[in-house]
Amino acid sequence: MENFLRLESRHTGEILRLRRERTAEGQTVLLIDGSLPLRASGPPLHVHFQLREEGTVKAGTLGAQIGRRKIVAKAGESAAFPPGVVHKWWNAGEDLLEFSGRATPAGDLDRYLQGIFAVLNASEMGRPSIFYIAHVLWRHRRTQAVMLPPPAIQRIVFPVVLLIGRVLGKYRGDTWPGSPASCTGAPEG
Repeated sequence: MENFLRLESRHTGEILRLRRERTAEGQTVLLIDGSLPLRASGPPLHVHFQLREEGTVKAGTLGAQIGRRKIVAKAGESAAFPPGVVHKWWNAGEDLLEFSGRATPAGDLDRYLQGIFAVLNASEMGRPSIFYIAHVLWRHRRTQAVMLPPPAIQRIVFPVVLLIGRVLGKYRGDTWPGSPASCTGAPEG
């Protein structure tokens, strides 16, 4: 995939390459190529409210939880994550996991992932700053969510964290990890 946004987690070694593309029908999809090292986990339990993710395993073995169901997909097999269904995925094999897929419609998934990766990469040991992670999660709350802390707690706590962050000057300028200005998204190919 040429002309893409490359995201890499310095804590897990996960690599994503993202590019937006228009279909013949005029819909924007997000093309995703990625890899995850042996014994590494992808994202925690999360949900995309409006987009469908689907992909094919190019090498290795993908383990996934989709709702209450667990699946394993080996090279050449596919997996789909419907909108509104809580899911997570991980490397379930003994080799590097490589996959290729798409998110339809693209929505803001690329900017969301760019923010999450920036906040996690800026942290020691993968423990993100509550101020920055709350900002990314709150501004994308209508399109995606993580399940921890529970969404009901997030609706109460995150506005308070954001208020404290503003008072403390955490969101001044646009160079802080995960700032909206730094999350420009994937290029259109």
